Amino acid sequence: MSVRLRLTLSYVGFLMIAGALLLAAVWVFLLRGRSNSLYAPDLSDFRRAFDPSGNFGPAVFVPAAILVLAFLLVFGLAGGWYLAGRMLVPLASITDATRMAARGSLSHRIQLEGRQDEFRELADAFDGMLARLEAHVAEQQRFAANASHELRTPLAIMQTMLDVARNDPSRESSEFDERLRFVNARAIDLVEALLLLSRTDRGSFARDEVDLSLIAEEATETLLPLAEKRGVVIEVSGDIAPTIGSHALLLQLTTNLLHNAIVHNLPESGVVQVSTAVGPQAAVLTVENTGDKLSPHVLSTLTEPFQRGTERISSDHVGAGLGLAIAKSITQAHDGTLSLSPRADGGLCVTVRLPATVRQVP
Repeated sequence: MSVRLRLTLSYVGFLMIAGALLLAAVWVFLLRGRSNSLYAPDLSDFRRAFDPSGNFGPAVFVPAAILVLAFLLVFGLAGGWYLAGRMLVPLASITDATRMAARGSLSHRIQLEGRQDEFRELADAFDGMLARLEAHVAEQQRFAANASHELRTPLAIMQTMLDVARNDPSRESSEFDERLRFVNARAIDLVEALLLLSRTDRGSFARDEVDLSLIAEEATETLLPLAEKRGVVIEVSGDIAPTIGSHALLLQLTTNLLHNAIVHNLPESGVVQVSTAVGPQAAVLTVENTGDKLSPHVLSTLTEPFQRGTERISSDHVGAGLGLAIAKSITQAHDGTLSLSPRADGGLCVTVRLPATVRQVP
């Protein structure tokens, strides 16, 4: 049976029971000619109710009761069917939206009107799920298109270089080998970045207690030669900032932020400031760098995969545009937040907030 039919039968059943009890009360307790004036039944009331010679005997009362119950049955069926249909109208809208979503149309929304009841909550929750699914699918489509584009470039370069080497045997192999090795290394780095991004999206990693200040120092030591080569000064400061997470992934997050701050900096006298702090509920890592002024539109797209704040840089140290995307994914996998804000004098300020842990002091 459908839900509507079951609701209808439930309404009718309760209505019939209530009608039968009402008729019984009328028959037994409201008969005329009662000997006692108190409103309390006794044995004489039951005898008089079944007395065929009385005015309210079975011959008179039973046919009338049957007619009343038949009317209640028909009225209950019609009214219950109508009321059940009115109550289940929101479910029909939700079902239609579900079918459209199953066919691939995620832009449709129910937008159920009316008071805030269970059906309205269900429809709003379904609309929110559709919005998240639509955004996720659109992001995955952009990611797949950008990934294929980024992977096509180094592979096409390698194919061209191999064709040139095959057609020109007299070409010196040292320059060719070095260039091919560089392009191949870039393709490997890109694939590893994609794998890391997929790993953080799944959240499949072990969690231990780590200190963001130590991780910041480790990342700084790793990228210090690159900073000196580009004339960028790195300033590290802050307090102990304990949190729970993967040391390797948080080190990758900090390295990506620091690398991005070094590469996208002023050509001369650039500065990168790395600081850590801890609050009552969050451990905070902040990376600021000098550089060009960023527009709000560019700032809103920096955490998307394969997006760069500036034009493509011809350098051996430029990435594939996945640095901030990986940093954001790692932050979300650690139940944290990553926020970007432009500096007034130019450059970028990246703030990572992770759940803090209370360090036990003996």
